[in-house]
Amino acid sequence: MIDLLGRAGKLDEAEDLVNNMPFGPCTVAWMSLLSACRIHGGVERGSHVADCAFELDPTDSAPFVLLSNIYAAAGRLDDVALVRKAMKDRGAKKVAGISCIEVDNRVHEFIAGDISHSQKDEIYTELRRLSRDMEEAGYVPEIKAVLHDVQEKKKEHVLFYHSEKLAIA
Repeated sequence: MIDLLGRAGKLDEAEDLVNNMPFGPCTVAWMSLLSACRIHGGVERGSHVADCAFELDPTDSAPFVLLSNIYAAAGRLDDVALVRKAMKDRGAKKVAGISCIEVDNRVHEFIAGDISHSQKDEIYTELRRLSRDMEEAGYVPEIKAVLHDVQEKKKEHVLFYHSEKLAIA
């Protein structure tokens, strides 16, 4: 319910639900609200919510990453650096996201930019074809979602080789 309210932009209602849970909020509840803060640009609320998540699990990298992304999207690069330092100081390590797909009863796993798959040439050929088709249909990459401190062209590259796209291709 917290996730649904958050995605709908009803952050006050979502936070009220978290704060009034009869058994006390868990990390999942705080992370759902923190994700909504990232989607809807709730910087101050995001900072507070991340602190609540840190109290429950100070070594979980997920709230650090989301809070860093919230700050980066708001142009608060000094805060991004502070969050990354705190993450390192607490020993939280970001785990690379993996996308999986099952084909013919075999599970294939991908990480961003993966070139280790035995069918990488065919996958990348298909990905380029799909990309051309999407561009012709009017697709424009949402590069502001890539919050790395890199040039715009590099952001497009990061999105192009995302693990989910590799799995689909």
